[in-house]
Amino acid sequence: MIHFGRDLATEAGMAGKDISVKKYVVRLSAGEREHLQALIRKGKSPAKRLLKARILLKADVSEAGEGWSDSWIIQALDTSASMIYRVRKQLVEEGFEAVLSRKRRMTPPVAAIFDGEKEAKLIALACSEPPKGRARWTLRLLESKVVELGIVERASDSTIGRTLKKTVSSRIAGNAGSSRRRPTAPS
Repeated sequence: MIHFGRDLATEAGMAGKDISVKKYVVRLSAGEREHLQALIRKGKSPAKRLLKARILLKADVSEAGEGWSDSWIIQALDTSASMIYRVRKQLVEEGFEAVLSRKRRMTPPVAAIFDGEKEAKLIALACSEPPKGRARWTLRLLESKVVELGIVERASDSTIGRTLKKTVSSRIAGNAGSSRRRPTAPS
């Protein structure tokens, strides 16, 4: 259980523990402590998650907790004061599970070049007759043609390939590096 504020009587009463007054006090339940200890014992989680688990265990001021000061935690875990502050704050404001899981991005890091309409135009172009003197569309030909037609401002052949690979109806899919399993003769 996590409580806000500055519970000085409880913190001061914990003999032998160097605890200063904190805005975000970490108090873990027995179940939360066991979960964190199991996570660390397994050691199969990402390093950042394991670090956060160790910070929470060291900063826990409950009866079973260690109640270390931030300076001790910084030295022991080779981390920064801001990291400890962020972990404490996130635990108190967002909850136990939020500390251990990554926050999902609302928008991708790079905006998609092809939306549904532009993708449909690209597919229609790829399924159309290739330019004269060509047996089929290549990714580079499609790249220059979508820019020439004003479908998109710019595109790379790899973007074109990824976009077309998502569809099965592409005429160039068989020659674009994709491979389908061939049926084998019974033996």
